[in-house]
Amino acid sequence: MSQGEDRQRDLIANLDFHVEAGLDLFLDEAPHDRFAETDSPEPVRAAPSRPAPERQTPERARPALDDTFRTELPPRGSAPPPARTFGQSASAKPGEAAGDARARAKDVQTLEELEALLAGFDGCPLKFTAKNLVFADGNPAAKLMFIGEAPGADEDRVGKPFMGRSGKLLDRMMAAIGLDRTNAYVTNIVPWRPPGNRNPTPQEVSICRPFIERQIELADPDLIVCLGSPATQAITGTKDGILKARGRFYPYRVGRREIRALATLHPAYLLRQPLQKRLAWRDFRTLRAALDGKA
Repeated sequence: MSQGEDRQRDLIANLDFHVEAGLDLFLDEAPHDRFAETDSPEPVRAAPSRPAPERQTPERARPALDDTFRTELPPRGSAPPPARTFGQSASAKPGEAAGDARARAKDVQTLEELEALLAGFDGCPLKFTAKNLVFADGNPAAKLMFIGEAPGADEDRVGKPFMGRSGKLLDRMMAAIGLDRTNAYVTNIVPWRPPGNRNPTPQEVSICRPFIERQIELADPDLIVCLGSPATQAITGTKDGILKARGRFYPYRVGRREIRALATLHPAYLLRQPLQKRLAWRDFRTLRAALDGKA
């Protein structure tokens, strides 16, 4: 590989790093060479001195305020105005918001109704920093369901899960065992992007948990693949880290039915740690065997 190709690859990797870190917006369309600007700032001119205000005597009335700055006080004894909120659940505590989410989710009967419910739900603060709701992609009638952590910058922009570099890697991983999004259903435990691509907090996961649980019930898959530690812990209840949990099947109960959930590494982690792809390959071979009824 030539030196120019090496430099181009390094530049692309640097841009990818900043996009993954959430630095996907710029303050201006054109760059500015600050070093070319003058080093000597303009001298600060002293403000013209003003005469001291004339001291008022107690007998002299103060001038009336201009109507622009006048504040109308409410009548004595009236109730204070209600505080402004972003939606009916936005100011609720996490426990109250999670209870509201559970009460609403149990009444929906289709995935379409669940998506519409999420679009109007204001109980999770992430909704107000994200561009789009990221609900699901793939075939909802499939017997295999992939559940990730939360949307990234590309997913937030498109409105579908796993659309960026990690999504392309997931597609290649599925293709390696004969799968694609026509025979798999893809979603996340949190449907809104956390700022800066950070992990969702336990409170955010708790608020959104009733929705992903209802989504699993309505999709009714035979197998679940949990991508990464947050999804694995939220779905299976394990406290183990992903490197210890991966490659194992956990029971997930829906009513009287038990669904097997396989834990594996998140594609975004594999992009940062390419040597761990060998572990993910073992997990996907286990998944293929389970789909074939051999595991």
